[in-house]
Amino acid sequence: MGMSREGISLLRECVEELGRQGKLKQEKNYMQHGTTTVYEHSIKVAYTSLYAAEKLNLRVDRRSLVRGALLHDYFLYDWHENDKSHRLHGFYHAGSALKNAVRDYELNRIEKNIIARHMFPLNLIPPAYKEAWIVCMADKFCAGSETMEPYFRRMREIW
Repeated sequence: MGMSREGISLLRECVEELGRQGKLKQEKNYMQHGTTTVYEHSIKVAYTSLYAAEKLNLRVDRRSLVRGALLHDYFLYDWHENDKSHRLHGFYHAGSALKNAVRDYELNRIEKNIIARHMFPLNLIPPAYKEAWIVCMADKFCAGSETMEPYFRRMREIW
Protein backbone atom coordinates (compact mmCIF):
# COMPACT_ATOMS: atom_id res chain seq x y z
CA MET A 1 0.00 0.00 0.00
CA GLY A 2 1.96 2.96 -1.29
CA MET A 3 1.38 6.31 -2.81
CA SER A 4 -1.43 7.01 -5.27
CA ARG A 5 -0.89 6.82 -9.03
CA GLU A 6 -1.43 10.57 -9.18
CA GLY A 7 1.29 11.06 -6.57
CA ILE A 8 3.76 8.83 -8.41
CA SER A 9 2.96 10.62 -11.65
CA LEU A 10 3.49 14.04 -10.05
CA LEU A 11 6.80 12.95 -8.54
CA ARG A 12 8.06 11.59 -11.87
CA GLU A 13 6.92 14.70 -13.71
CA CYS A 14 8.72 17.02 -11.26
CA VAL A 15 11.94 14.95 -11.31
CA GLU A 16 11.97 15.06 -15.12
CA GLU A 17 11.11 18.76 -15.27
CA LEU A 18 13.76 19.81 -12.74
CA GLY A 19 16.30 17.50 -14.38
CA ARG A 20 15.75 19.22 -17.73
CA GLN A 21 15.69 22.79 -16.44
CA GLY A 22 18.61 22.79 -14.02
CA LYS A 23 21.32 20.73 -12.40
CA LEU A 24 19.25 18.34 -10.27
CA LYS A 25 20.96 15.31 -11.82
CA GLN A 26 24.36 16.63 -10.64
CA GLU A 27 23.23 15.59 -7.14
CA LYS A 28 24.02 12.02 -8.24
CA ASN A 29 27.72 12.95 -7.95
CA TYR A 30 27.55 13.75 -4.23
CA MET A 31 27.01 11.46 -1.25
CA GLN A 32 24.56 12.47 1.43
CA HIS A 33 24.10 9.91 4.23
CA GLY A 34 25.77 6.51 4.29
CA THR A 35 25.63 5.08 0.77
CA THR A 36 22.80 7.39 -0.37
CA THR A 37 23.47 10.12 -2.92
CA VAL A 38 21.99 13.59 -2.52
CA TYR A 39 19.81 12.82 -5.57
CA GLU A 40 18.44 9.59 -4.04
CA HIS A 41 17.92 11.36 -0.71
CA SER A 42 16.01 14.20 -2.39
CA ILE A 43 13.70 11.75 -4.17
CA LYS A 44 13.13 9.83 -0.91
CA VAL A 45 12.26 13.06 0.91
CA ALA A 46 9.87 14.09 -1.88
CA TYR A 47 8.22 10.63 -1.90
CA THR A 48 7.95 10.56 1.92
CA SER A 49 6.52 14.10 2.02
CA LEU A 50 3.89 13.38 -0.60
CA TYR A 51 3.05 10.02 0.96
CA ALA A 52 2.49 11.68 4.35
CA ALA A 53 0.34 14.42 2.82
CA GLU A 54 -1.78 11.79 1.05
CA LYS A 55 -2.15 9.46 4.02
CA LEU A 56 -3.01 12.31 6.39
CA ASN A 57 -5.34 13.82 3.77
CA LEU A 58 -3.67 17.21 4.17
CA ARG A 59 -4.73 20.15 2.04
CA VAL A 60 -1.40 21.27 0.58
CA ASP A 61 0.04 22.49 -2.70
CA ARG A 62 1.38 19.08 -3.74
CA ARG A 63 3.38 20.36 -6.71
CA SER A 64 5.18 22.90 -4.49
CA LEU A 65 5.66 20.21 -1.83
CA VAL A 66 7.37 17.88 -4.32
CA ARG A 67 9.45 20.56 -6.05
CA GLY A 68 10.62 22.02 -2.73
CA ALA A 69 11.48 18.56 -1.41
CA LEU A 70 13.44 17.70 -4.55
CA LEU A 71 15.44 20.94 -4.25
CA HIS A 72 15.84 21.12 -0.46
CA ASP A 73 19.48 19.93 -0.65
CA TYR A 74 20.40 21.56 -3.96
CA PHE A 75 23.77 22.76 -2.61
CA LEU A 76 25.75 20.96 -5.36
CA TYR A 77 28.99 20.13 -3.54
CA ASP A 78 30.47 17.22 -1.61
CA TRP A 79 30.16 18.22 2.02
CA HIS A 80 32.35 15.27 3.05
CA GLU A 81 35.45 16.82 1.43
CA ASN A 82 38.03 18.18 3.84
CA ASP A 83 37.32 21.82 3.06
CA LYS A 84 36.93 24.62 5.63
CA SER A 85 33.82 25.89 3.84
CA HIS A 86 32.04 22.58 4.57
CA ARG A 87 32.74 22.48 8.32
CA LEU A 88 29.38 23.92 9.32
CA HIS A 89 27.45 22.34 6.46
CA GLY A 90 24.42 21.59 8.64
CA PHE A 91 23.99 25.26 9.46
CA TYR A 92 24.65 26.74 6.03
CA HIS A 93 23.63 24.32 3.29
CA ALA A 94 19.98 25.39 3.24
CA GLY A 95 21.10 28.89 2.23
CA SER A 96 23.42 27.49 -0.44
CA ALA A 97 20.65 25.25 -1.75
CA LEU A 98 18.22 28.18 -1.94
CA LYS A 99 20.77 30.39 -3.71
CA ASN A 100 21.43 27.69 -6.32
CA ALA A 101 17.75 26.84 -6.75
CA VAL A 102 16.73 30.48 -7.27
CA ARG A 103 19.53 30.80 -9.83
CA ASP A 104 18.42 27.71 -11.80
CA TYR A 105 14.64 27.61 -11.35
CA GLU A 106 11.60 29.81 -11.01
CA LEU A 107 10.31 29.14 -7.49
CA ASN A 108 7.21 30.23 -5.61
CA ARG A 109 7.19 31.35 -1.96
CA ILE A 110 6.30 27.87 -0.65
CA GLU A 111 9.15 26.19 -2.52
CA LYS A 112 11.62 28.84 -1.32
CA ASN A 113 10.44 28.40 2.27
CA ILE A 114 10.77 24.62 2.05
CA ILE A 115 14.39 24.92 0.93
CA ALA A 116 15.33 27.72 3.34
CA ARG A 117 13.70 26.20 6.46
CA HIS A 118 14.18 22.43 6.09
CA MET A 119 16.97 22.39 8.69
CA PHE A 120 14.81 23.70 11.56
CA PRO A 121 15.62 23.61 14.48
CA LEU A 122 19.33 23.64 13.54
CA ASN A 123 18.47 26.82 11.64
CA LEU A 124 16.46 28.83 14.14
CA ILE A 125 13.62 30.21 11.99
CA PRO A 126 10.78 27.68 11.67
CA PRO A 127 8.96 26.84 8.43
CA ALA A 128 6.07 29.14 7.51
CA TYR A 129 3.92 26.72 5.48
CA LYS A 130 2.46 23.24 6.03
CA GLU A 131 4.42 22.02 3.02
CA ALA A 132 7.69 23.21 4.56
CA TRP A 133 6.88 21.51 7.88
CA ILE A 134 6.14 18.25 6.07
CA VAL A 135 9.46 18.35 4.17
CA CYS A 136 11.32 19.31 7.34
CA MET A 137 9.99 16.22 9.12
CA ALA A 138 10.36 13.91 6.11
CA ASP A 139 13.99 15.03 5.75
CA LYS A 140 14.73 14.11 9.38
CA PHE A 141 13.07 10.72 8.94
CA CYS A 142 14.92 9.91 5.70
CA ALA A 143 18.28 11.18 6.98
CA GLY A 144 17.94 9.06 10.11
CA SER A 145 17.04 5.90 8.20
CA GLU A 146 19.82 6.47 5.64
CA THR A 147 22.39 7.03 8.37
CA MET A 148 21.34 4.00 10.39
CA GLU A 149 20.76 1.60 7.46
CA PRO A 150 24.34 0.22 7.38
CA TYR A 151 24.12 -0.58 11.10
CA PHE A 152 20.77 -2.32 10.69
CA ARG A 153 22.13 -4.30 7.74
CA ARG A 154 25.10 -5.41 9.86
CA MET A 155 22.81 -6.43 12.70
CA ARG A 156 20.71 -8.54 10.31
CA GLU A 157 23.87 -10.30 9.10
CA ILE A 158 24.95 -11.03 12.67
CA TRP A 159 21.57 -12.29 13.87
